[in-house]
Order: sequence, then structure tokens, then C-alpha cells
Amino acid sequence: MALLPYLSESDLAETDRELLVRPINLFRGLANSPDGLRHFQVLGQWIRHGCELDPRLRELAILQVGYLTASPYEWSHHVKIGHDFGVTDDDVAELVKASNGEEHTLGELETLVVTGAREVTADRAMSPATWSALEGRLGRARLVDLVIVASFYNAVIRILGTLQIDVEPEYAGYLEKFPLPEKPLA
Repeated sequence: MALLPYLSESDLAETDRELLVRPINLFRGLANSPDGLRHFQVLGQWIRHGCELDPRLRELAILQVGYLTASPYEWSHHVKIGHDFGVTDDDVAELVKASNGEEHTLGELETLVVTGAREVTADRAMSPATWSALEGRLGRARLVDLVIVASFYNAVIRILGTLQIDVEPEYAGYLEKFPLPEKPLA
């Protein structure tokens, strides 16, 4: 149960109501600090709509962060969002295998991207070998985008965990279909 109330548009000043156009629990909780939510959403919107990293690769990186940290909210939301950007159920299942050190069928670039996100999450830095391989495939600008994405979502899972944000019922099915590890892997 969340540590703070989930606010609705009617709880906010008229000038802040636009913050809850997408009334997910994370935003409803962060709305307790409207200015904080406003700034949080700026980077989130850039990641979703302005970042030039391929959207499917971006979502695989976010899913890697969510799976490694066993974050139900992040994982369930981005399985759904990932589907919107071309991530298939097979991709999710293969990402789980890769995360557990099992053989998988993710492509070479996808494997590099989830490896980079895994290293940023577990080691708080990307290894020189992974950096070099990704720079060769993505270029410097898209690689920096990947680092920003993985780092931002590591921050998001800490916000979710600290505020104890609940998964909305409509996302629970994703947790049943793709269970998280019992404890974080990173």
C-alpha cells in the first residue's frame, strides 16, 4: 500500500491538473509534489517521444531494469508499453532467459542492449567491452540515450519502491504471464 495518497485531478490546482492526463498510480502519487512530477515527466516524455534510440530497444532496456530489480510496477507497465513499441511476448520470455544466464534467442543487438542495461543496473557502469560493442552498433549519441534510459529507470524503480506504489489491477495479468524473480537479481 502506497505511503501517500493517490491524488486525482480534482485534488490539484487548476494549473496542475494536466499532470494527471495519464492517471497511473505513479503519477497520482508523485502529484503530491506537482512541481516534482512536472519535472519528472519532462525526462520521461523525452525518453518516450524524443529519444532517438529505437523504441523496441529502449523498451527492452527498461524491461531489463524492471526484471533485474524485481519491480512489479515497472515490469508490468513496460511489458504493456513494450507491446505498443514492437516488443513481443517471445521477446519478453527470451529477455527473462537472458537475465537468468540461460540460452536465449534475442538477436545480437538486442543482447548487447540488455547487457548494457544489466551492467548499468547491477554494476552502476557499463563495461568497456559492452560500451565499445554498443558504440559500434548504435553510435555515440544513441549509446548515451541508452545510458540515460537505463539510469532513469533505475531511479524510477527506487521511487516506486520507496513510495510503495501499487500496481493497478489492469496490469496484474502481465505479472501472472511473466513472473518476476522472488528477489532482485541486481
